[in-house]
Amino acid sequence: GGEPFLQPAPLADLAKQLHARGLDVWSYSGYTLEELQARAQADRATRALLAEVDVLVDGPYEEAERDLTLHFRGSRNQRVIDMQKTRKAGRVVLLYTD
Repeated sequence: GGEPFLQPAPLADLAKQLHARGLDVWSYSGYTLEELQARAQADRATRALLAEVDVLVDGPYEEAERDLTLHFRGSRNQRVIDMQKTRKAGRVVLLYTD
């Protein structure tokens, strides 16, 4: 548990190991992708972890936006981002838009 981007170096290493075994890497973060990208400019470990993430569920859980019908997230303000497609497109590409 906890915020993965507060410990990005060991998690980037773990993500590499998981990819080597053919697994996908999902990350849930209370930060938005844009906040993480800004942090990554100055922090190599954050940049490394972002590069390993296949799907990012970003943004803080907000009780006022709670919706239990959503896929893989608890509140409407959160996004499920396909990071591979996002990196290729140069813009945010959502995995789920519900």
